[in-house]
Amino acid sequence: MMNHQQQYEQYHYDERDMYLEDNTPEIVKQMIQNPPKYNQKISIEDFNLVKVIGKGSYAKVVLVKKKEDGKVYAIKILKKSYIEQKKQVEHIKTERNILVDADHPFIIKLHYSFQNERKLFFVLDYCQGGELFNLLCRKRRFSEQDTKFYCTQIVLALEYLHQKDIIYRDLKPENVLIDRQGYLKITDFGLSKRNIKDQKNQSICGTPEYLAPEVLAKVGHGKPVDWWTLGCLMYEFLTGFPPFYTEDRKSLFELIKNNPYPELPKEIVISQQCKDIITKLLEKDPNQRLGHLGAQEVKQHPFFMDVNWQAIIRKEVKAPFIPKVKNEEDTSNIDPEFTQMDISSLQNGGTLTEPSNINYHGFSYQKPL
Repeated sequence: MMNHQQQYEQYHYDERDMYLEDNTPEIVKQMIQNPPKYNQKISIEDFNLVKVIGKGSYAKVVLVKKKEDGKVYAIKILKKSYIEQKKQVEHIKTERNILVDADHPFIIKLHYSFQNERKLFFVLDYCQGGELFNLLCRKRRFSEQDTKFYCTQIVLALEYLHQKDIIYRDLKPENVLIDRQGYLKITDFGLSKRNIKDQKNQSICGTPEYLAPEVLAKVGHGKPVDWWTLGCLMYEFLTGFPPFYTEDRKSLFELIKNNPYPELPKEIVISQQCKDIITKLLEKDPNQRLGHLGAQEVKQHPFFMDVNWQAIIRKEVKAPFIPKVKNEEDTSNIDPEFTQMDISSLQNGGTLTEPSNINYHGFSYQKPL
């Protein structure tokens, strides 16, 4: 049995080892010079499970309450056997490392990560407004002004990530959450890529409707892919559907690679500046796309001319939608498809599977006090 100091040292060196794998010596140096304050090892037993609030390809997200202080969080729970079977281990490690390092008002915050024999756990902010996707479904489409409000936060989050040489690669309404103030937080970094600098990635990853032409062409891609998906998102905010959509995957990819985005329906009236920014974000050539010179290029577009960026980042602008909630555990803005799911299997530990043999050394994290 390790004593308190040994636990701390093991924790500290585990985190260092994981960062070394990602070739980030400057972060390692900071951690060695400024080690986080450490309380004690944390586990799922430290939380009361309240409700399921989300479900993805590899994970369930559960609303929980910490027994010690009553604080409410969202825990993302992943089965090791499943992510190993789907060859997602490196993606999960990347997500963990990005979240540990991220500190931005419009990016979800990681409070703890830990594991047991069969599962991995991310303890995150609980955003009571639910997914932006659900709000869009309820409203059918956003006004130009509301579209601008939401896009400012996404632009600032992407700017922050790109400054850290991270490409997000999975921007879509389902991956954007609404907090209690009506502001956004980007979540789910499983497909993100770290330390890209000027290198070009050739893997095809992302949600089909939002894939950039250069991703499909396998010619290598970088930060401009995120500006393409911002263009897709803007179009979807205004119309209620993505610019390129068909159920046939092959036809969809041909549309993305070769066709201009469809004109907005006549009943949707938008400014010339709005039309222009969508056109420039949905430029097929990544070297000509708005944003290829950096986020400042996007922020300086006439569409954003009246935006006070500092007021946005300080959350001083009133949000168009502020979720009505009774208390911190309120789930009225979460899709009932999730909240009605049975939670008993999670409370009882779930179906037994073989313990993992893969090394998740250094996965555990506790946010410094």
